[in-house]
Amino acid sequence: MREKPFLNRTEAGQLLAKKLTTYTNCSDVLVLALPRGGLPVAFEVARALKASLDICLVRKLGVPGHKELAMGAIATGGVMVLNEEVVQNLGISKEIINQVAAQEQQELERRDRLYRGNRPVPQVKDRTVLLIDDGIATGSTMRAAITTLRYQQPKSIVVAVPVAPPSTCNELKREVDQFVCLTMPPAFHAIGLWYEDFSQTTDEQVRNLLAQSTWKQLSPRRT
Repeated sequence: MREKPFLNRTEAGQLLAKKLTTYTNCSDVLVLALPRGGLPVAFEVARALKASLDICLVRKLGVPGHKELAMGAIATGGVMVLNEEVVQNLGISKEIINQVAAQEQQELERRDRLYRGNRPVPQVKDRTVLLIDDGIATGSTMRAAITTLRYQQPKSIVVAVPVAPPSTCNELKREVDQFVCLTMPPAFHAIGLWYEDFSQTTDEQVRNLLAQSTWKQLSPRRT
């Protein structure tokens, strides 16, 4: 018997796609992955739904000395979302937040150049966006992605992930049009604990998966 729900991100994406079949062959659907780990999951979803695939660039703001703990996140367009509970409990100053944000902004821009290349930014306005990651912990990164997408006026935002803690799921459900999560373990601890293989997704893998996507970034068909 398998000890963990998911073998790897590929399998998690295949299982997640089965919960999203209502969006199959819909011309206005756009699947957006949070790289890097969300890309292998989103790739399988986009392939199953025959939907366009692209990325939504977001960077977690890790607490200095404890980078896995998110004090917030930034996204393209100057969006910053803070985890006020973490910031207040640890007494993190605005100066420290700005220093970390500046460092992560450089990485955000590097990834945009590396991953997107000459690919145009996809049209989000009036589209149904499926926002996908390999899991959610505190929710800061996903909230930053949701915020930056809201500015672009999509028709609806659907967040779909393989695993997340119940408390985070309940909070995010109120912020999007639909929320899909395959497993919500009460004793969560970390995303990687729910995968048998949670090896790091590389920049090259992200580029290869985007290159393999045969679905063109088209505007929704007008009827």
